Amino acid sequence: MIADAFRRFKHRRRTARALAEIATRPDRPRKPHGLPSELIVSLTSHAPRFATLAPTLRAILRQTVQPDRVILWLDEGDDDRLSPDIQGMAGLEVRICQNWRSYKKIVPTLLNHPHAYVVTADDDVYYPHDWLERLVTAAQQGARVACLRAHQVMLSAPGRPAPYEDWRHNLAEPQSGPLVFPTGVSGVLYAPDSLHPDVTRPDLFQRLAPGADDVWLYWMHRMGGSRPCKIGGRARIVEWDGSQVVNLRAGNRQGNGNDRAVAALLDRYGWPD
Repeated sequence: MIADAFRRFKHRRRTARALAEIATRPDRPRKPHGLPSELIVSLTSHAPRFATLAPTLRAILRQTVQPDRVILWLDEGDDDRLSPDIQGMAGLEVRICQNWRSYKKIVPTLLNHPHAYVVTADDDVYYPHDWLERLVTAAQQGARVACLRAHQVMLSAPGRPAPYEDWRHNLAEPQSGPLVFPTGVSGVLYAPDSLHPDVTRPDLFQRLAPGADDVWLYWMHRMGGSRPCKIGGRARIVEWDGSQVVNLRAGNRQGNGNDRAVAALLDRYGWPD
């Protein structure tokens, strides 16, 4: 009980520091990204998360590098439920798409902007001021898929992943290679043409990996020939208070959603060598 209280205290301190840091960021034009095509930050949200959405959006909009677009994808009618504060955020595009759950953060952008560098983000966490710049730097150095948080897929036999719980989680060092598994919570950059064409097929991702977009996207970029690049040290996730009432990550990990998706994708595509 004391340990739980101490964890809550530390979490409150981290979130308070994060909010204070975001508030100090300059609200002015940032340096250009320097990539050869458009850079888009793409995310989604839904009404249960709207109360804690604003600080994440501010953190994304106030980066050291300027993206060409920041797009928030919503279900029909949810745009009317956003607070005036969010509706008035300069640089934010609010757009409507089909209800593809977590896939809304990337699939509509891929369909509408097929030649862009796309950086996905979650709607419930803190992003440091240089978050986007670090991903862009990795792309400038040749990475086709780059992330700040990743696991390492462990194999029980050649071409056979071990259960998800047996993977090396939240890698503590930079690493690249086919077994690096980016996790979307800390953001992932995808270069143009880095994903297999099936990535935008809802008939497949809704059936094979309905709640496991990280698994689906891993298969899609590995089939596109990627060697994912994990940059930096061990990532720390700072989630806003009240944002975790609805949480796919817990269900995927504790409810074996990732393992079911891995099995379905192995059956459909085999192991992406």
